[in-house]
Amino acid sequence: MKILFYDTKSYDKESFQNMVSQFPGLVIEYTKSDLDPRTAALAEGFDAVCAFVSSDVGTQTMDILHEKGIRLILMRCAGFNNVDLDTAQKYDMRVMRVPGYSPEAVAEHAMALALASNRRLYKAYNKVRENDFSLSGLMGFNFYQKTAGIIGTGKIGAAMCRICRGFGMKVLAYDVYENASLKDFVEYVSLEKLLSNSDVISLHCPLMDSTYHLINLDTIRQMKDGVILVNTSRGALVKTDDLIEGIRMHKFAGVGLDVYEEETNNVFEDRSDEILEHSTTARLLSFPNVMITSHQGFFTREALDAIASTTLQNAVDFEDGKESPNDVK
Repeated sequence: MKILFYDTKSYDKESFQNMVSQFPGLVIEYTKSDLDPRTAALAEGFDAVCAFVSSDVGTQTMDILHEKGIRLILMRCAGFNNVDLDTAQKYDMRVMRVPGYSPEAVAEHAMALALASNRRLYKAYNKVRENDFSLSGLMGFNFYQKTAGIIGTGKIGAAMCRICRGFGMKVLAYDVYENASLKDFVEYVSLEKLLSNSDVISLHCPLMDSTYHLINLDTIRQMKDGVILVNTSRGALVKTDDLIEGIRMHKFAGVGLDVYEEETNNVFEDRSDEILEHSTTARLLSFPNVMITSHQGFFTREALDAIASTTLQNAVDFEDGKESPNDVK
């Protein structure tokens, strides 16, 4: 099977090339171009394409991939809302994903963002670099015996619940489905109760119609004053203009974001200074209590190895005609 790997970064190529020798019969070629209607024609002569959550796998792209003989779309990520599944079904194209590559990696990054925002670590670092050892502006609060609100308790959210428990926090959760593995120490509550009672709120839910702009001015107003909000899930869970308004209202002690509404792979890649200057992400960066990282929550050696291994196994399962829990239907 020949696979065209779109949107290749050096770390992608390294992790997949280290793993592909364990999967005889798979051949990968790499391109730096992301998958969209302009680049889909590059897939001619291949059996499958490997795409990312930022790729445009909409109707037009799917039409072209079908014309080029593509039978399999390998998503090297958990998210798939960027894929036109109806068109994939029409063309009998199989879509497979990596649902849980390293939940602890993302959860640990979420807690790192919460801690850094709370204790102003970025500000403290810059002050010391300037030979300023004063504590002015660095006040935080203990997480011990505070309340964590976890929205979404799949694998990543569950890992975050366990981390918060380790900090001695009371853990509230909101999800359509309760995770039985958390029943001994997590209390499931309504979204309204979670928002109004939590000192730290962390988002770990998928992006769907029901969760789009879940955090907006109305839900922000329900939160405690001085809350810390963290999003390592999907950028559009948060309505950025409303988040900015909430920051101006002094609702938040800190905000930690690893994802953002304008994100492709990286909001700062391939954008002119003028566009960046007027982006909402740039506006967020102007606030001293906001910390933004570049979608690096997944970025650990263990996670990259798991992504490569699962993606390549998905390709083998497709070739062997096996059903897989990683199929997107």
